[in-house]
Amino acid sequence: MSSSHHLKRLNAPRTLRLHRKEKTWTIRSSPGPHELNASIPLGLLVRDYFQLCDTRREVKRILANGEILVDGIIRKSNKFPIGFMDVITIPKTKKHYRLVFDQRGKLSLVSISTNDAEWKLRRIENKTTLRGKKTQLHFHDGNNMIVEKDTYHTGDVLKMAFKDKKINDIYPKEKGTISLITGGSHVGELATIESIEIIQSSSSNLAVMKGGNDFTTYEKYVFPVGKTKPVIAIPEVKIQ
Repeated sequence: MSSSHHLKRLNAPRTLRLHRKEKTWTIRSSPGPHELNASIPLGLLVRDYFQLCDTRREVKRILANGEILVDGIIRKSNKFPIGFMDVITIPKTKKHYRLVFDQRGKLSLVSISTNDAEWKLRRIENKTTLRGKKTQLHFHDGNNMIVEKDTYHTGDVLKMAFKDKKINDIYPKEKGTISLITGGSHVGELATIESIEIIQSSSSNLAVMKGGNDFTTYEKYVFPVGKTKPVIAIPEVKIQ
């Protein structure tokens, strides 16, 4: 087997939920909007998480029939990477899920309503200035968007509808914004931004977070999910 197409279960990213000694091999994510160590291959999601079938052949049949939507788009590759904040829809069962981190650092499925499955939270990772004074926003999930007026900042999170890419709300990376921590020892926790400490070196900036227990984490791990209350459901987390 080619290591570029398959992945040993023992070497699989720790963000995955799977039995590592049950079998030798598992499905490997293809290059895409999410990194290998922070994504779940769509085929693994269908077979092992949703338990819609037992074999990889059956997985391919389900996907070929267009029975799974990711962020409102039919995906047919069993290796397509599904990552943080992606919305998965199964039209036949009328069920919808959002993928988020739990407090063990695992990517976990949270059941959501039909209305909640019509939008997604996207964090601005970078911006590019284009001709005509337009700005292109680059999001955490690999998507881009061109805006006429640059009123957004890196680190801000936009609540975006799938149907028309309309921006329904903005959750800025600033003091008082409720955020989900996506990495480090506080992964999966909800806390409020107290301040951002700019580090004058190649090191990452730090975020001082306020909650039941105040803590400091890397700024890159802070993902705003609402203004004062989270607009998404979070697994196994109590608001501090």
